[in-house]
Amino acid sequence: MVKVFSLSIIHVTSGQGVSLSSESDLGSFSFYQKGSVGEFMGFMSKTVAERTAPGQRQSVQEGNYIAHAYNRGGDQQLVSVMITDADYPVRPAFSLLSKILDEYATAVPESQWSNPPEFPATKAYLAKYQDPKQADNIMKVQAELDETKIILHKTIESVLERGEKLDNLVDRSNALSAQSKMFYKTAKKQNSCCVIM
Repeated sequence: MVKVFSLSIIHVTSGQGVSLSSESDLGSFSFYQKGSVGEFMGFMSKTVAERTAPGQRQSVQEGNYIAHAYNRGGDQQLVSVMITDADYPVRPAFSLLSKILDEYATAVPESQWSNPPEFPATKAYLAKYQDPKQADNIMKVQAELDETKIILHKTIESVLERGEKLDNLVDRSNALSAQSKMFYKTAKKQNSCCVIM
């Protein structure tokens, strides 16, 4: 099962990252692990953000986790980082990272970044993108196409089975027709010898 563990927006200036908004879903870890896993996620997000070049996207794997990062570049130097498990698809991850940076830059003016306000979209996106097929339209369409393809395969198989049965019926009908013609000819011969006048 795919899982998103962390989603962060980080402002990078002079190679140093400062978290502006961050949300984590650490429900799959035990109570005793949550603190150290949360620190690891924060450190990994900040480190990957600081090492992502402006205008670039990258994915960095550490153990079972992958940090997807997108540095928007430009004057703002905003970076979004999403930490997922290894099975999470890349396309919806980068789609979310781009979308959340656009929304943050629009909703929160740069003058407030030194003391950033709450940004509820981070938590909402973290929950929504737990299932990438529901969040990403192309993946949703692909899943529907795969389902339709399976149904069509089943339908074609049943049609082929029916076709085989029809072929058997046609062969039997032809054999019966040939036998009835032979019976007719034989009966005609038999009846021709005894013509009643």
